[in-house]
Amino acid sequence: MPTEKEVIEKLKAVMDPHTGIDVYSMGLISELKVENNDISLTFTPTSPFCPMGVQLAMMIKKGLLELEDVSADNISITVEGHLNAEDINKHLAKD
Repeated sequence: MPTEKEVIEKLKAVMDPHTGIDVYSMGLISELKVENNDISLTFTPTSPFCPMGVQLAMMIKKGLLELEDVSADNISITVEGHLNAEDINKHLAKD
């Protein structure tokens, strides 16, 4: 069962390629909840037309899947705040 600290460490490993700063430190992650094996969070891309929004969301999900006892069924990532949030959520649902 992952701890919140372990989840945050995985989030800090996801770097925004334009800034070189991780998504957690940039404040792009909010509403983080870790309960048993379930992880939920909200990811807000850096701009409405963030060209890396889909890739960053997929990197977040991939990192969280590396945690012990976590499967895709345990991860809920909501993307909000920008125009391509619906598209990013569709991509996340495929994996």
